Amino acid sequence: MKSIDEDKLSDYDRELQQALRDYVPDSDEEKKLVRKIDLFLMPMLWIMYILNYVDRTNIGNAKIAGMDRDLGLDDGEYAWVLSIFFFGYLIMEVPSNMVLSRSRPSIFLPGIMLVWGILATAMSASNTYGAMLGFRFVLGCIESGFFPGVLFLMSCWYKSNEVGKRFAIFYTAAVLSGAFGGIIAGAITGHLDGAHGIAGWKWLFIVEGSATIGVSIIAFFVLLDFPATSKKLTLRERQLATVRILKDGIDSGTANKADRLTHWQAFKAAIADPRTYFFLLLFILDVSSGTISYFIPTITKSLGYTSVKAQFMTVPIYVVASVVLNIAAYSSDRTGDRRWHITGALILGCVCAIVCCGVHNPTVRYVMVCFLAAGIWTALPLILSWTSATIGLPAEKRAIVLALVNAFGNFSSVYGSRIWPSKDAPGYLIGFGATAGFLGAGALMAVMIPILMRIVPVPLTQAERNLAARREAKEQAGGQ
Repeated sequence: MKSIDEDKLSDYDRELQQALRDYVPDSDEEKKLVRKIDLFLMPMLWIMYILNYVDRTNIGNAKIAGMDRDLGLDDGEYAWVLSIFFFGYLIMEVPSNMVLSRSRPSIFLPGIMLVWGILATAMSASNTYGAMLGFRFVLGCIESGFFPGVLFLMSCWYKSNEVGKRFAIFYTAAVLSGAFGGIIAGAITGHLDGAHGIAGWKWLFIVEGSATIGVSIIAFFVLLDFPATSKKLTLRERQLATVRILKDGIDSGTANKADRLTHWQAFKAAIADPRTYFFLLLFILDVSSGTISYFIPTITKSLGYTSVKAQFMTVPIYVVASVVLNIAAYSSDRTGDRRWHITGALILGCVCAIVCCGVHNPTVRYVMVCFLAAGIWTALPLILSWTSATIGLPAEKRAIVLALVNAFGNFSSVYGSRIWPSKDAPGYLIGFGATAGFLGAGALMAVMIPILMRIVPVPLTQAERNLAARREAKEQAGGQ
């Protein structure tokens, strides 16, 4: 193989090689840069994700506010209204992350948010089962790009000992969106029902969709792009942001097209890697149990609360889950452990689900649901950060792996939404029993993954080998 001479390196690559040689971990300059990255990314992504999750899950609040009655939905039809979203999600998630890896996140992510905000608002016009199905399917197609896109973007900016707690903080938005959704839904359905001749559940879509549109416009001016290309940082800051991620063994993306895999090469590399399937199965088991989020308002109502009070009683469940999630994520980053933190969270959820199967006291059940939710949603961001750190190179492959894991994991909601039939109220033995099974199997899988990774070899595609050789030659030339 021919070597690459120093004079053949671009000015940017030459400066980057020098920055790699000069890099000092955890310097004051790096800490200042991380704070700046946090300021641009974390608050805005957190708010965006709250609205993303609210627009997706407010269908559960709309149901107990009278949507099922007005549209004449039975259990089967409501299950399809839930699950059709995830067909769109599955179809579009990988293509969306492919596009993101070649575009500007500061335009792409707010752009899809603007579109889904318009769709979420327009859902208020649904007067038939078919119309609601159509809106939910298209909403799934558009929303599919946001969550895996954010995960990929964050994995390009943060080191492995930083990303876990930031994934957790970001995912707290999804958890707390249930609390905010419950408060907002209670206020809207309690005070706007019938205003201007519009049902309360329709006002829910109008108000929350309009908020999404407003935030998407602000996000265009706030979010960063990738480390090598973000214009909101100085050249020195871009180089440091790139170097610190490369030193951590993660590809942050590159401005040089020659150092990238094509979409097809990245897809082949992702599906050829057995680790993709290990994490995909683990995520499916966790998310399958997470379909309880669509039925928490229904479950709280079955404990004897009125429709409006049932909305508000969902709030403590999400608050407990968010507190446990962030404590576990901080501990996981501090210790460098993902395996046992995930296993512990899944076991916690499994035990609580088993108790719910055998105990029907409303107070006990309510407390168990709080910690069941905590177990489910603590494991979820840790699984994704584990996936991102394990399959860190190259960036295009990591983007597709994250999209595949998240897409197939969320597709489990198609069957997961059917384990909570209203005829099973108030015990919901099928739902809690299946949830216990998913979580128990997930805990076992989390324990087994490091063992499986030692046993099963990871084949590299020819494109990956060629890319690694080019980068190695460039590093050697830069070091001469």
